Amino acid sequence: MAFESQPITFEEFVGLVRDNNPNADFVKIEKAYRFAEKAHKGQKRAAGEDFFIHPSEVARILIHLKADTATICAALLHDTVEDTSTSLDIVRKEFGSEIADLVEGVTKITGQWFESKEEYKAENLRKILLATTKDMRVIMIRLADRLHNMRTLATFRADKRKRIAQETMEIYAPIAHKFGMWKLKGELEDLSFRYLDYDTYVRLKEKIAEKRAEREKATIHVVDTIRNSLSEKGIDSEVVGRAKYFFSIYKKMIKKQKDFDQIHDLIAIRIVVNTIPECYRSLEVIHTLFEPQLERFKDYIQHPKANGYQSIHTSVKYRNKIVEVQIRTHEMHAIAEEGVAAHWRYKGTEKDKAFDRKIMWLRQILEWLRKSKNATEFVETLKIDLFENEIIVLTPKGDPISLPEGATPVDFAYAVHTSIGNHCSKAKVNDRIEPLDYRLNSGDVVEIVTQNNARPSRNWLNFVVTSKAKSKIRSYLGIEVDHRAKEARKEEVKEELRMPLQNYIIVEGKKAPIRMSKCCEPRLGDPIVGLYTKEGKITVHKEGCVNIHAVDESKRVRLSWAEPEDQNVRKLRVYVSERPGILADLLNLLATEKVNVKSVNTRVKKKKIMLTFKIESKDNSVVKDIAEKLRKIKDVTDIKFDDEPSPDD
Repeated sequence: MAFESQPITFEEFVGLVRDNNPNADFVKIEKAYRFAEKAHKGQKRAAGEDFFIHPSEVARILIHLKADTATICAALLHDTVEDTSTSLDIVRKEFGSEIADLVEGVTKITGQWFESKEEYKAENLRKILLATTKDMRVIMIRLADRLHNMRTLATFRADKRKRIAQETMEIYAPIAHKFGMWKLKGELEDLSFRYLDYDTYVRLKEKIAEKRAEREKATIHVVDTIRNSLSEKGIDSEVVGRAKYFFSIYKKMIKKQKDFDQIHDLIAIRIVVNTIPECYRSLEVIHTLFEPQLERFKDYIQHPKANGYQSIHTSVKYRNKIVEVQIRTHEMHAIAEEGVAAHWRYKGTEKDKAFDRKIMWLRQILEWLRKSKNATEFVETLKIDLFENEIIVLTPKGDPISLPEGATPVDFAYAVHTSIGNHCSKAKVNDRIEPLDYRLNSGDVVEIVTQNNARPSRNWLNFVVTSKAKSKIRSYLGIEVDHRAKEARKEEVKEELRMPLQNYIIVEGKKAPIRMSKCCEPRLGDPIVGLYTKEGKITVHKEGCVNIHAVDESKRVRLSWAEPEDQNVRKLRVYVSERPGILADLLNLLATEKVNVKSVNTRVKKKKIMLTFKIESKDNSVVKDIAEKLRKIKDVTDIKFDDEPSPDD
């Protein structure tokens, strides 16, 4: 994200708002601008410039993200309560509760004593994260604040620069990633990289500059070829070359253990279209123009990342170089670039699953903090949870579960559900029994074997990495239990009661409608027994429930827990001959038919390709109809259902 670095006048500031948010409340924004300017009058920053430049630049960053009026005003005012004589009550009186709450969310704690700087930092971080669960604009302001501080970091002492850069790399850049704010994340990482390893940063920058002309020439040719072909197909598109961030290139070099000259995929193209079907039509065009590298294909439209990111990723070969191509809609592009900022613009206060997942993650982090009395331990746990190197593992049904790198089957079990974790006894990874401290890898299929008498072990705390697993294990074992832990336990019970637990129960004998009793609140994994009611239903109780003993044995029924098979998921194995555009043809048809694809796996053997689709449908006839339509696509040689033998068997 390369914004201008020179301060701008108020007139230029207003013009910038008008360009990015013409519906903004300009009267309120001017009032906030003048108020903050006056409050900070006479104050200077470390480099000697007027202090007010900082809040105005923070607001400017957010304006580029098309922030709303309240966010812009709060950014301008964000240091008034902390660094001037202005009180929060005055801000609330002058600008209203919405803006005052945002300012309060980013204002550091004062008037309290802390044992160490680490504890103070942890509490301030907790405060910001807690405020973000109520209003995500708080984290937008905090990240913009950190970005401007990083842009002006050169004025600090070398040791302070390194400390701030390390904190940014370990906490703030990953938070930006977690909330999908790609532009902020990229610049935060590059600035941190510069101060943490200046020599490597400079060498990499020089290497990239050496071949810039050659790379730009190739990019222009690829962009023009794609743009013209899409236009001929009647697809309205924006096709541009995109620059890669230095740190992302460096990470790839480290991961692949290659030097700069061995990295061949520095050419990157982005295609933005109007609709999802056009994304798949564009993919078909790309695979027709260039040789696709199928092993590098990823469909994040059907399977969004944990932070809500959606795009099709494909790589193709051009003159012995690999070209990375991203294909997305305009809304996907805004959300990919701006994250929660775009969410606020597109969704407002509307419910959204991707954002709900972010808030759920924050609440898990905060629950861990409540139970951890050690501030340093909390920050280290947060770093692990934030770590960008996620792995995606699958349940036996093909549902993706996002975990940090280094996660174990126990982390997986707690990610699926608290009771699964608490009663975990064994783990199968890719159909093989593995120890509970086994380190999972992306693509692993994990199945947890539970037993009613299985319980968490204190030893698990030595190898689990997620805050949820640590928190739930500690809670179960009664470690550091206080009133807050008890409240968390109540929430856990509520979470489990919200589950359709009757779907997990096997009835021995006569079948009947099932409901969970409220007297003893049975939980998944508890020993249970059923009672027939006068209405012919079965109520589920814990075995030790006092209400059971007062009922005649003839009215009791034996019950057990089991995870039901998902009857709505079917597996299709599609065999195809190798041809440019074949994958795009298949995906385009599935998208057009509005099929919910749970997962896609590709295997290439010689010239034969097998694509395994897990698709969700309640109606088998619909699945068969889809299969017949797929069969008519050119170069589809065969289609098999579920466990039917392959053509080579």
